[in-house]
Amino acid sequence: MAILPILEVPDPRLRRISEPVAEVNDEIRALIADMFETMYDAPGIGLAAAQVDVPLRLLVMDLQDGPEDAEGKGTANPRVFINPEILDPSEDYSVYNEGCLSVPGQYADVERPAVVRARWLDEHGNSHDEQLDELLATCLQHEMDHLNGVLFIDHLSRLKREMVLKKLEKQRAEKARKKVAA
Repeated sequence: MAILPILEVPDPRLRRISEPVAEVNDEIRALIADMFETMYDAPGIGLAAAQVDVPLRLLVMDLQDGPEDAEGKGTANPRVFINPEILDPSEDYSVYNEGCLSVPGQYADVERPAVVRARWLDEHGNSHDEQLDELLATCLQHEMDHLNGVLFIDHLSRLKREMVLKKLEKQRAEKARKKVAA
């Protein structure tokens, strides 16, 4: 397994439309393992293959929503979505404060359908069709946006998007200054 480099805005590769996974095979499973290692290392709760410069319709998530451990924290619950589709999004919406590994350290409220029915393949090629809600529905929609060349900041007003990008530039400049000073 390997930690893969995560593309960050304004990298134009983040705007590519991803292609369907033709076959769920050992090569895809190795990519999935690398994506989980990358996501956990970042740390994040979701990662699309497009974010690691692999334009395939594949994403991984772990909301840490398994049974609680002794410290009251959720345990790992890794999920793989290959060639995911959203069918029948609800007319009700919810707002989550979203962040993104490709827009590091920046967060904003994004409104999305509260409930979606989704269809996808898992890492074994098994087909799933489920109704998803709450954070799982939001995260799936966020990661699927990456497969279509869309970032969460694209859901913001122009003014809010520009503010997020300016904050990111300032954060990067400060980090570079600290690096030079060290």
